[in-house]
Amino acid sequence: MSFFDSITKKAKLKAAIKQTTEARSSEGAKADQLFNKVYHDYAEVVANEPLIAEALYNWGFALLHQARTKSGDQAAKLYQDAIAKFSFCLTIEPAYLGAAIDGGVAFMELARIKAVGLNDGLYASAQSYFEKANAIQAGSASYNLACIYGLRGDKEACLTALEISKGKGSLPAAVDIREDPDLNGVKNQDWFVAFMESLNKVPGAETKINEAVVEAVVDDVQPDVAVKNDAAAVDPFKAAVEEAPVSDETEVAVETVVAAAAEIK
Repeated sequence: MSFFDSITKKAKLKAAIKQTTEARSSEGAKADQLFNKVYHDYAEVVANEPLIAEALYNWGFALLHQARTKSGDQAAKLYQDAIAKFSFCLTIEPAYLGAAIDGGVAFMELARIKAVGLNDGLYASAQSYFEKANAIQAGSASYNLACIYGLRGDKEACLTALEISKGKGSLPAAVDIREDPDLNGVKNQDWFVAFMESLNKVPGAETKINEAVVEAVVDDVQPDVAVKNDAAAVDPFKAAVEEAPVSDETEVAVETVVAAAAEIK
């Protein structure tokens, strides 16, 4: 690809990221129209592979937010599409923190939409993605794991994950923790009450990373936060770890990504 083509791709990606933000703030048919437009723009960026990981992440990011505006089968399909994009992203860039965290979040929200049991594979996949995120940056998804353990009623694992998240400065605000429905099953237990009381004694316990905000590589462009509890931002590129674990589900050839992009066009 020529230098001129590369510049053109970067400009298109910048525009698509900005339009994703506009789509998120819109409603109804207008929002759907804007989302569909950015999906085609991301597909064009992906087609010849430059910036492919970033484009796939932001593509999945947009799908995740559109899914939250829908219900039933329509929402489920969008969540599945978002998961596919995050998975492709991790195939190309195994240490892409945003894709690992947001992929786990997408699995969690898909599990809720489908109303599956806690032992369903969707929750297991969410846990796998969060564990992958922690391998990339320690503690970045520990709160998310605590939510899964809380849903399952696993006291020791939940408390351990909360303590790790606190130690890494990645907890949400205390009020958000208390209002988190994933922790309803443990909120009245003595150990949880004691943990919440301990937050009042720890300066800086009011910030957390829950769902990732990825600083765009393109100049002066950064997607808005797509978070469960209005989380702080992280830079997945600076947090990269060599040979970050990638599950079998992310082992998708780059050729498949390009073919998928061509179909969307």
